[in-house]
Amino acid sequence: MVFGEEAELSGLLEGKKAFVTGGTRGIGAAICEVFAREGADVAFNYNSRDDLADVVKSKVEGFGRKCETFKTSVTDRAGMKAVVRELKEAWGFIDVLVNNAAVNKADNFVTTTEKSWDWVIDTNVNSLFAVTKPFYKNMVRARKGAILNITSIGAMSSLPTSVHYATSKAAMIGFTKCLSREAAQFGVSVNAIAAGIFDTDLGNTLPEKLLSAHEGWVSRGRLGEPHELAEFAAFMASDRNSYMNGEVVIVDGGVIT
Repeated sequence: MVFGEEAELSGLLEGKKAFVTGGTRGIGAAICEVFAREGADVAFNYNSRDDLADVVKSKVEGFGRKCETFKTSVTDRAGMKAVVRELKEAWGFIDVLVNNAAVNKADNFVTTTEKSWDWVIDTNVNSLFAVTKPFYKNMVRARKGAILNITSIGAMSSLPTSVHYATSKAAMIGFTKCLSREAAQFGVSVNAIAAGIFDTDLGNTLPEKLLSAHEGWVSRGRLGEPHELAEFAAFMASDRNSYMNGEVVIVDGGVIT
């Protein structure tokens, strides 16, 4: 599958401005690159790796697009409000928000510590408020915008994944469904992609028994590549996807149930 500079440019996001959480790794990095290839200026936040942020920024700018990076945690409410203010001053309106950042830890529930539970829930759930609220308020004022949430099939099936992770991703589905109805009256769409297991740092934190069984119960017979989800995300966040709202689309390589 062609990707990046070798892929055919279709201009899905021409002239758009997007913000992606967790933009330095895996699916987030791929979304930044594909969005830029499709014509969007891209900003993203990250938590620690300046070197990875520089790599993604150079790829975005390599497509002739603007890029802004923010070393700000998705759980930092004051910090995220500052990010939105800074972007508004620099770029004006942000058309697309992608809530992608997430963490996981390979725990059995019986041994899950309070610290692990709080870390996963805070990062994956509380960040939805910290990040989405300030962007959403500007979208409501402008009467336009698209919010795309990256959730997981672990929220929808009894897979052998961590309970706190599945719980957090199920919360994201509820967030998507409920917010989409409110947002629609302001011209804002809210949708989600339920990702299967992808070849990312996060995907490889899943229990070994799940990863080893994966090829047998996924019809594609392999892990997903981050750019494969990013290609679909570009369509979902584009104006061509004009009638979908409140949907959770599964991209999992064909899990056999």
